[in-house]
Amino acid sequence: MKNILLVDDEQRMLDLLGLYLEGDIYHCEKEISGVQAIKRVAKGNFDLILLDVMMPDLDGWTVCKNIREFSEIPIIMLTARGQNTDVSFGLKNGADDYITKPFDETILLARIEAILRRTSLSDKIDFKNLSLDKEKFQIWINQKLLEVTPIEF
Repeated sequence: MKNILLVDDEQRMLDLLGLYLEGDIYHCEKEISGVQAIKRVAKGNFDLILLDVMMPDLDGWTVCKNIREFSEIPIIMLTARGQNTDVSFGLKNGADDYITKPFDETILLARIEAILRRTSLSDKIDFKNLSLDKEKFQIWINQKLLEVTPIEF
């Protein structure tokens, strides 16, 4: 089961995200404070973080930047701030993906799955038996082809 930290200052949003995600695949922990979220990430074992930008104590961009100083946990910004400059800023400053509110829960789930698929891969690979064909966008593990899209490659 994957452990996801949900960070948003609105309890309703945290509850809604929990309804979408919690079950057999994901366990969610919730935090309403950016400062507390950083402390929990430093102490906890999370596979992914869903992070709001607009929070009263510490904005999500600052939280993301602080987490990046000690962790490579995938971070998806989930926020109402949808201007191109906001998206660009978030991605350039440590976010792995950026989703604007309101969002479609099926898209959110698909993006979470895609990020976890890419970031969990290194846990399962014996790098001594890994080969990459950059021209054909192919990954070979133990002489077996791993099917990936060019973007995943």
